[in-house]
Amino acid sequence: MKKIAVLPALLTLGNGICGLVAITFASKISGGNSVADETNFAWAGWFILFGMLFDMLDGYVARLSKTASKFGGELDSLCDVVTFGVSPAFLLLKLGPAKEASEFLHMVLAGIAALYFSCTALRLARFNVENDPDPSSHKRFRGLPSPGAAGCIAALAIVRGEFWATLTSPWIGVDPDTARRAITHSVEIVAPIGALLVALLMVSNVPYPHATGKIFRGKKHIGHLIQVLLAAFILLMFRSLAPLLVFWIYAIVFPLRTLVVRNLRTDPAAEAPPVDEHAPHKL
Repeated sequence: MKKIAVLPALLTLGNGICGLVAITFASKISGGNSVADETNFAWAGWFILFGMLFDMLDGYVARLSKTASKFGGELDSLCDVVTFGVSPAFLLLKLGPAKEASEFLHMVLAGIAALYFSCTALRLARFNVENDPDPSSHKRFRGLPSPGAAGCIAALAIVRGEFWATLTSPWIGVDPDTARRAITHSVEIVAPIGALLVALLMVSNVPYPHATGKIFRGKKHIGHLIQVLLAAFILLMFRSLAPLLVFWIYAIVFPLRTLVVRNLRTDPAAEAPPVDEHAPHKL
């Protein structure tokens, strides 16, 4: 067996282990809308995000140590399919309508979960074929990256697991049972539709930028550092809502922008030169 870079490989395996832990927490959810269930939802979502952190670090370490390799790329994809494919799909089965409430809707939910996993696997396979193993070459993506899609599902789990506590704080004062029921019903409706959307975006041709690369890569002005620290502070202040805003804005904004740009390019009025009213008219 060829020699491998130990530290990047360990970080990549940490990503896969986080996905396994997320599945473990999701498997403990009984569906009774209890406080224990909400805690398991939150931890399952957070461990998917922890896996995303390991996924980001292994690329940076491989680039800094100049140890990027085909082995590392294949190992990364195997762990990604667990953390960003299997874990969110399994968590989706818990987020959507329960079988006891509606067997038909739960079957539809299971189909969406299977489609989500399939699109993740296809997205990762396409990425391996089309891209160089060197992480520094990944400046733009074709289709929503699988960590971004998984972050959208994880964010819904975190909202379901933690946001009700914010609503029941003294400065809002909502009844805990009322808050949990309202959030549960909202997430049950949004989760299947949202999962279907991000699954299709993963296998689309919509261009997405490398967000972490734009923020952290290269030399930046000190004002950029201050903006990053300020944004991090604001996100920590609203911890339960921050992942929802970050991942869903990232997933939705770029398809909308692509759609607007295409409409402008195909609009004859936008391409036609301006008419000079004072120019002489030909007969």
